[in-house]
Amino acid sequence: MVTSGLDSAVQIGALVPLTRPGWVEAGRQLLAGLELAVRDVNDAGGIAGRPLELVVRDTAADPDRAVAAVDELARLGVVALAGEYHSVVARAAAGRADALGLPFLCSSAVLDALVDRPTDWVARLAPPQSRGWQIYADFLLGEGRSRVAVVAQPSVYWAAGTRILRDHLTHRGGSLIELDSLAPPAVCDALVEHRATALLLLVGTPEPAVPIVKAVRRDPRLADLLIGAPAGQPEFGEWATLLGKDGAAIPFLRYLPDRLTALGDQVEAALRDQLPKAPSFVAFEGYDTIVVLADLLRSHGTDRRGLANSWQYVDVSGTRGRIQLTRPPGLGLWQWTYPPIQVADRDSAAVENFRIRYPR
Repeated sequence: MVTSGLDSAVQIGALVPLTRPGWVEAGRQLLAGLELAVRDVNDAGGIAGRPLELVVRDTAADPDRAVAAVDELARLGVVALAGEYHSVVARAAAGRADALGLPFLCSSAVLDALVDRPTDWVARLAPPQSRGWQIYADFLLGEGRSRVAVVAQPSVYWAAGTRILRDHLTHRGGSLIELDSLAPPAVCDALVEHRATALLLLVGTPEPAVPIVKAVRRDPRLADLLIGAPAGQPEFGEWATLLGKDGAAIPFLRYLPDRLTALGDQVEAALRDQLPKAPSFVAFEGYDTIVVLADLLRSHGTDRRGLANSWQYVDVSGTRGRIQLTRPPGLGLWQWTYPPIQVADRDSAAVENFRIRYPR
């Protein structure tokens, strides 16, 4: 339990995927951003003289495990929840946080239907999937890729992405083909049969994404095919390690601006010192989550209900821009109004470098 007294820690529960089948590298990046921000808050005096403390729980991409973690963290007395990367897991955590009356600022999950009903207990920094994936569809059409195939694993998240892409592409004269098999040879044959101009990987990594990419790259029939990964698989260093040049020129969504803020430049330098690989947008999402929560805790206190009633007052400079929250129609939660969105890929000439493909 949290100890009493003016100098007792203000605790925030952190939900992160740190073991398989979770996306471990994304979880480590997210946690690095959260932890760095907590250190910076405490170096600046904490919350009214009280230290800020993270209580970390590994969700391992398991919704049931996330719900159990929310229950435990609520009993421990945390004032709010932060984090989570996987949309289906974040959805489960958001539902439980809403039921318990525990504020949850989701860092990275994009699923539009993050909550089943309108609530003041849940807010989010990442853009809704519909906005980001529509931008990605516009990018494909702008590149002349109108016959788009997708290979997808069963998931609420992948199904929602497929639906967004299909609706947006077909309304603009394109088409979307859902492939039946995840087996690389069958994927290649189906792409040729359907005369696809792009293949989107709506699958996990390294399996089955990596074998599919290798098979497509080595098939001379598909030399002109664009491979895409809107969910961001190529953002992380593991992708380049496993695929090398085969993993380059695969556009993906990332949530970074053209230029970081002055705070973002400082955070990037600090993250480069502590991470084995370059910081991803997920690390900046983690840092910004604590920036928002710390600002609310300083100005509105540590009462859970008070925090949940204060999202409307958020107006802070984060690592990637000014953060303000609104309630867009149809989402049922508080949402960062204008999070940055890019389409980027790894440079074929130097896979450790990224190129911005959209906006140019």
